[in-house]
Amino acid sequence: MRYLVLTDIHANLPALEAVLEVASAEGYDRVLVLGDLVGYGADPNAVIDRVKALAPAAIIRGNHDKASSGLYSTDDFNAVARTAAMWTFNALSPENREFLTTLPAGPLQVTPRLEICHGTPFDEDAYVFDAADAIDALDAARGALCLFGHTHLPVVFSRSPTGFNVALPTGAISRITLEDGTRYLVNPGSVGQPRDGDARAAFAVCDEDASQVTFWRVPYRIDLAQEAILAAGLPAPLAARLAIGR
Repeated sequence: MRYLVLTDIHANLPALEAVLEVASAEGYDRVLVLGDLVGYGADPNAVIDRVKALAPAAIIRGNHDKASSGLYSTDDFNAVARTAAMWTFNALSPENREFLTTLPAGPLQVTPRLEICHGTPFDEDAYVFDAADAIDALDAARGALCLFGHTHLPVVFSRSPTGFNVALPTGAISRITLEDGTRYLVNPGSVGQPRDGDARAAFAVCDEDASQVTFWRVPYRIDLAQEAILAAGLPAPLAARLAIGR
């Protein structure tokens, strides 16, 4: 089974469409969505509709999905994120707002080996930024492979009998092979708002049969996403940051 793994789309329709074009050409069987379909970007309804059409095998909510649908307070959001969440709440159709409220919380077991979450397996809103965070998440994970999002940073944390390792996927395409006896915590990076200094949209394909995860970076029409953000009256920094991947 080849899973297309999408996370942190953040209402960026040009990025999502570019990712799906490449992914369709490469081929996949099912789709996994790790949360934050909306927030920051200007096309929440179009993105939700596109994701629905993919009929994901598994989909979970992110913190921006909760905030933008009214399930979650924006008190701990910065001013820009709070403004975007409020704008999104008003922009969402009633049907799509309801859809976001029905998304399950992670973690979610997809197969005995594979688990997905937005933040961590022990807290859907917690961030994994360093080794200590990753070790706590690996301890809480139920399968050998846990896919997560939230940080917008592609990374592979792994722990084997010989030690702990951190790897950063680089380039347009990179691949890891999953070794028996090793546990993995993998972030494919953000589709709609990368933050690792690479402005290209990020996604991954997890091939359970081949025991491989392939990371992809895809160029897209950043200018279109920026124009839509500014035309919607969303904060200008949300447009500017897309060009620098921060």
